[in-house]
Amino acid sequence: MNYSLKILERGMITPYNILRHELIGLRVRVVNTTHPGYRCSGEIIEETRNTLKIKSRDGMKTLPKNCITLELKLPNKEVVRIDGNLLVSRPEERIKKKYRIRFV
Repeated sequence: MNYSLKILERGMITPYNILRHELIGLRVRVVNTTHPGYRCSGEIIEETRNTLKIKSRDGMKTLPKNCITLELKLPNKEVVRIDGNLLVSRPEERIKKKYRIRFV
């Protein structure tokens, strides 16, 4: 079993620390986008600095982070909405960033 699945099983991801965690393996839905072709839902299978690769029923989609808004379903069934601009960086560098979290 890989590391990201162990984290998901333990339920360590919360709305407060989601930006500092691994997103691979989470269920996702694109709720707002600048291009209608980017709307999809599925599972995040890969993340780079500027893109997310999502496996959906229609196949694989590679989406730019800077023009989408995501709803992520956490292991404890909570749903978190995140602006993709907050995710634009390498996953390993996001851990070092400081964020001001505002819940709406």
